[in-house]
Amino acid sequence: MDEKQQQELEELKEWLEETKDTKLEEMGQFFGARINIYEEHMTPWKDYYTWMAQILPEGTKELLDIGCGTGLELDAIFGRFSEMQVTAIDLSEEMLGQLKVKHGDKNLHFLCGDYFKVSFGEECYDAAISFETLHHFISDRKIEVFRKLYNSLKPGGCYIECDYIAGSREAEELLLGECMRRRKRDGIPEEAFVHFDIPLTLEHEIEILKEAGFEKVEVLGYLGENRTPMIRAWKKQDAYNFQHI
Repeated sequence: MDEKQQQELEELKEWLEETKDTKLEEMGQFFGARINIYEEHMTPWKDYYTWMAQILPEGTKELLDIGCGTGLELDAIFGRFSEMQVTAIDLSEEMLGQLKVKHGDKNLHFLCGDYFKVSFGEECYDAAISFETLHHFISDRKIEVFRKLYNSLKPGGCYIECDYIAGSREAEELLLGECMRRRKRDGIPEEAFVHFDIPLTLEHEIEILKEAGFEKVEVLGYLGENRTPMIRAWKKQDAYNFQHI
């Protein structure tokens, strides 16, 4: 661990100590209660939304957006692909309601539910995206989502992700341990979705993307000084879906 990682780890420990008595919130309730401030809170990520729209392959016609929220990334995407057909999935009815108000005139199909129960379909999409939505899941559950995303893509399709990563393996393990401690304290079952960040390291993230079937995983870069990379993972042109391998 280098000096910067050590400093980040110490700062993380201090923050966890300061917030150790904070109760966990169920995911849908967390975002539903913050619907009126969500877009303002996410304003600093505007450049990321624009970047995500720019790196979608030319000719993308069908898109899957998981954890779409109020569609901030779609604001930029529809600016480039006005006729694109989008399936938008989110756990929050309130978030989807805002999206319908903003883009009700677009080719949008809305699904309210969690990623493990909602079907993504088979070879339906040219591309899939997620923006800061998968850092609340342990790696075993996250790879389930990655496999579903992989299977939902047409051969040659890509998945684009912008999400938090842990600065070190120690930070990853520390956050996971603290999340488990708070779950036990608050009596929250393991299968319940809670709003607590448990990001993986970049290396771990790439590892499970490849394990899910993606052949090529690109780290396209970072914006700003935070640890939020833009990742693009490709499905082979002649690929079989995961369950057939």
